[in-house]
Amino acid sequence: MQVARFALRNLWRDLKSGELSVLLLALTVAVLSLTAVGFFTSRISQGVRAQAAEVLAADLRLESPSPIPARYFAEAQARGLRSARILSFPTAIFSGTSSQLAALNAVTASYPLRGHVRIANAPFGVARTTDRVPNRGEVWIDARIIAQLKIALGSPLRIGAASFRVTQVLDYRPDQGTGFVNLAPAALLNYDDVASTELIQPGSRVTYAGLFAGPAVPIADFREYLVTTKAPGERLREVDESSRQLNSAIDRASRFLNLASLASVLLAAVAVAMGARRYATRHIDTVALMKCMGASQGFVLAISIIELTLLAVFAVAIGALLGYLAQSGLAWLLRDLIRTELPAASLAPLPIALVTVLAMLIGFALPPLLQLKSTPPARVLRKSVSAPPLRYGLSYLLALAALFAILWSLVRDTELVLSVLAGVLGVGMVLTLAGFGLVRLTGRLRGGVGIAWRYGLANVSRRGGGSVVQIVAFGLGLMVLLLLAVVRGDLLADWRHSLPADVPNNFLINIRPEERQSLREFLQSHGLGQPAMFPMVRARITAINSRPSESIKLRDDAGRGFLEREQNLTWSAGLMEDNQLIAGSWWTRADAGKPLVSISTEYQEALQLKLGDKISFDVAGETVTAEVASIRKIRWDSFRPNFFLVFPPGLLDGAAGTYMTSVFLTPSQRPSLADLVRQFPTISVFDVDAILKQIRDIMDRASLAVQYVFLFTLAAGIVVLLAAVQSTRDERRYESAILRTLGASRGTVLQGVAAEFSALGFLSGTLAAFGATAVGWVLARRLFSLEYTLDPWVWVVGLVCGTILVGVSGTLATRRVVNTPPIHTLRDE
Repeated sequence: MQVARFALRNLWRDLKSGELSVLLLALTVAVLSLTAVGFFTSRISQGVRAQAAEVLAADLRLESPSPIPARYFAEAQARGLRSARILSFPTAIFSGTSSQLAALNAVTASYPLRGHVRIANAPFGVARTTDRVPNRGEVWIDARIIAQLKIALGSPLRIGAASFRVTQVLDYRPDQGTGFVNLAPAALLNYDDVASTELIQPGSRVTYAGLFAGPAVPIADFREYLVTTKAPGERLREVDESSRQLNSAIDRASRFLNLASLASVLLAAVAVAMGARRYATRHIDTVALMKCMGASQGFVLAISIIELTLLAVFAVAIGALLGYLAQSGLAWLLRDLIRTELPAASLAPLPIALVTVLAMLIGFALPPLLQLKSTPPARVLRKSVSAPPLRYGLSYLLALAALFAILWSLVRDTELVLSVLAGVLGVGMVLTLAGFGLVRLTGRLRGGVGIAWRYGLANVSRRGGGSVVQIVAFGLGLMVLLLLAVVRGDLLADWRHSLPADVPNNFLINIRPEERQSLREFLQSHGLGQPAMFPMVRARITAINSRPSESIKLRDDAGRGFLEREQNLTWSAGLMEDNQLIAGSWWTRADAGKPLVSISTEYQEALQLKLGDKISFDVAGETVTAEVASIRKIRWDSFRPNFFLVFPPGLLDGAAGTYMTSVFLTPSQRPSLADLVRQFPTISVFDVDAILKQIRDIMDRASLAVQYVFLFTLAAGIVVLLAAVQSTRDERRYESAILRTLGASRGTVLQGVAAEFSALGFLSGTLAAFGATAVGWVLARRLFSLEYTLDPWVWVVGLVCGTILVGVSGTLATRRVVNTPPIHTLRDE
């Protein structure tokens, strides 16, 4: 109890005197960054996840070729979850003697569980959202069916043995998908009307689906229940796999936010280390006096630990409050852009922030305090006596272990943590060597410059180790800020490039070879340009390395899906845009007609393939066996036509296939689709405009979060600058007093300080630009799949910020020290 009271009084005294100002500020900024980012991104991620769930029309979707067992719905109801049923199959719709193939979707009244259906009063007209489904005896149909059958709203249609009345034009369903599996135009009817059609017979190709939605925790528990109880033929689909485009955008944003949070903590850790070092230096005399009064090492250490713990709690309280206010203010400022009500912020960042702060203190503040407790009492009489250094580099090992543990716990991405940590340590070593070089160089240069620069360069040389520490701190702070600026710029530029305003929003499928020329003429006459057309052949995998597909055991649903369903094959002489070759080599003209195939990374991972493996396909009754020649990483968020499987020209040319293309249509050009489907009735038009809007909305939110997180990293960088300046403040105050006593003016001393910090900043900024360029290239290429572009502005900003920012901030922070009357300083000494 006595130790606690003493520690509390000591902490209060240090806080009032400003002894812990830098340390507390660094911890508060770290907590502010963690909690503000955590609070805001948790709200954004929940909102984004809810928006992404629209692609499934639910949080979980269970699909099967057989009726979904009732026990799943009973279990969902018992867990407080909402559910709905869907039944889908292709069929012909008749109007008199005319017919049209359609994808029939029968839904229950609660459909959709996520998102909204959109309907219109006229084909390709202005759409509106609705919360209901067709009534019994009604059908909502795609505008392409109306254009093909030449009917109007209110017309009767025959589906199987039943007759229905067309009451609305179906514009959009949340789960209409982003792939090319269901190519026929859709029709929506009531689930209870299916029996009257008499279309479901033994052997019918029907897909049954159960939709489930609810709060995150019950949904996660229900997912585990489905995974362990579902039958082999039942496929569970989740939000994470619902759209490759959505997932790619979310994944990149999450990686950057993790990188920014990691950078903020890293900078705060540097500031904590420097603040703790200064704190220990200033308290060494106090500890020596306490030991003369009978205090033991354990008593001194206990006081230090209690103070650090209380400081951590204090920093978490202040930082969390500021973090919550910061994220609330941002959400309010962005209310017009976000448009939707964001969920409440999760409290999960609070314990994470507390653990992070404690780990930072243990790793970066405790080592100097461990050394402090060993201060000999003799220091009271002899100032030259100091505590023995920690043996075996324990402090450095402890700091590195704490840093790695903190960063990994924050991002849970080993590759990202190792890449950034290796980069930071590498740049830190280079900065250390460069610092020693500068110290030696300034000793030779100071004789040939003016008095202010002579004093400034003499300071650099005289301090030696302190100057090196400052160079490392300045350089790391600038490097992390430049690094985030580089990756952030590339990320935002790449997003804007991947989805420009005129990206194709309609895909034309099932184009027969003989229709290509006439379709080109139609598109050109309607001002839609001449887009490229891609061949497409349907096939199914029959064997891998001579093993029949039925005998191959795979662990996840993705691999089984690739084996069981038909694939879209294409061929191309050159590597497609937005495809990056990561293994193998692309074929040449001499390889035309050879049995080779290029596969995507998703295909390779799901089926556990490697270069040289042989894959056999059933292409229209004929077996084609091809060797895996290369593996490609696909940019799915580019929203251009992409394929899992690509063959060289000449191998599949004789197969009975079709072509596909994509076009961009403005709202005023959409009515031309009615003319297109009338002139080309076999061509299916796949409208992805609504999905593009989803992607853009998510990218807008992610971009805002990216900009927001950068501000906190900037604040952490400023704290590092303050900590580096504060680390030599006491020494500078004594030097200033001596020089002014000997006749130097205050202006001369300030000019010398400015010269010293400018020299330190110039070297730090130069090396920071080198480090940011090197680490930025690795992160952009390996983690974000971005095309890294060398930006000369990084060097300009690095040199200018290093020289001016460090020079000005160091001079301003030291100005108060220089202005202190020499008599006060000399009396204290």
